[in-house]
Amino acid sequence: MIAAAPIDPVALLAAFTAGVAGAGAIASFTGLVRSDDGDVSELWLDHHPVMTDQVIAEIAAEARSRFEAIVHITHRVGSVAAGEPIVFVAAAARHRRAAFDAVEYMMDRLKTDAPLWKREARGDTAVWIEARDVDHRDRARWEEPQ
Repeated sequence: MIAAAPIDPVALLAAFTAGVAGAGAIASFTGLVRSDDGDVSELWLDHHPVMTDQVIAEIAAEARSRFEAIVHITHRVGSVAAGEPIVFVAAAARHRRAAFDAVEYMMDRLKTDAPLWKREARGDTAVWIEARDVDHRDRARWEEPQ
């Protein structure tokens, strides 16, 4: 799900937890906009509504299937101030490893595959940022035989 307004990870986790009766484990991740020692004031996220929704839905569906998990993804777009939540993902599964792996998988895919364009504001300058090499390496580990 794409959210143009601020997200509340506590409320999202509570709602998610209420809907996963029978799970043995729930794992979640909340990503925040890093200030990088106070230099970053905001992150602006642009997206293509149809493409972004479709890719996020595909990532969620693949995580559900691969880890036999119930999953949730909420990602912010627009202006997000340093320190504010930018993404929330959660997974519920029979066992903890599957829940943890589903969350990591979704985050690794979101960082590299979701059509979200990020512009970082530092003082009077703003630069578009790309996924880093480490993000692509993290993503690639899911392509290895399990």
